Amino acid sequence: MRMLLIAEKRSSSDKYDFLRFVRNNGSTSAAQMPRQGILPHDLIHFVVESALPLRHGFLSQVARGADAEYVVRQVHSYDQATVDIEAAQVEAIVEGLQTQLWAGDFDNETFMAAAEAACAARGKPAYDLSGIDVRTSLYERALALFRQWQETPFHKSLSLDFHPRPV
Repeated sequence: MRMLLIAEKRSSSDKYDFLRFVRNNGSTSAAQMPRQGILPHDLIHFVVESALPLRHGFLSQVARGADAEYVVRQVHSYDQATVDIEAAQVEAIVEGLQTQLWAGDFDNETFMAAAEAACAARGKPAYDLSGIDVRTSLYERALALFRQWQETPFHKSLSLDFHPRPV
């Protein structure tokens, strides 16, 4: 299951950029990406879901054929009972990583507390990150992708090949 992500940087005055998903079978989906001053949330998903052996994260669901906007609505639903545990865990990890990017430095204890709190708020158990060097496998990769994104000129795109790690 592979998928091409095409992150299109719009004009400098736009509040949103655009992300297209092109699946192996040629079908597509798309979503707006709000500008945040750090790596966009959906591109943080790329880092997390490329590094960890997951099946039900946002990108994996889109790669299997789900509409991107549908998955976003589903995962952020107030009725968390209908959200897959792993999908909620991925969102929590992405949110925890996002807070570290905003802080401008990585603190493992703060990251773990944020990811665990985000899972608890969803009524889901936290993903077991023991044995994973989060700084290297997630934070530093997110910083590298952020630099690539920053270097992408307006009205140009950045293409990423998503292939999840086997579970």
